[in-house]
Amino acid sequence: MNMSSNLSYTQTGDYLLPNLTLHQPKTPLGKYSRMRLSFLRQQHPALYNTMLLNGSLYPHLMEVEQTAENRMQQTMTQLLKQNPAPDKEQNQMAWVQHMNSLRAQAEELVLNELIYS
Repeated sequence: MNMSSNLSYTQTGDYLLPNLTLHQPKTPLGKYSRMRLSFLRQQHPALYNTMLLNGSLYPHLMEVEQTAENRMQQTMTQLLKQNPAPDKEQNQMAWVQHMNSLRAQAEELVLNELIYS
């Protein structure tokens, strides 16, 4: 993979140093994109560095965030169809426990499919 084609260099003494700029998103990173960033940094440092240098890291993180949010909504909808929640008016605590349980299931799927893969 030849990345030098889109890099410019500055002569500093005997060395050519790349002119690097980091393009960060205008929007802050969300929960899932921060988790993905941490995973890439710790588990795949070569891929992390490559993506950082070629400018694809932040677009990737923003895509992961959007996909994870959409997947969470879809999964929650499916899980609610399969396991309807108790009536919120009559038993609020049971409803909260049920929804938290479904959210944990949905998030586990998202983390395994999108974040830690």
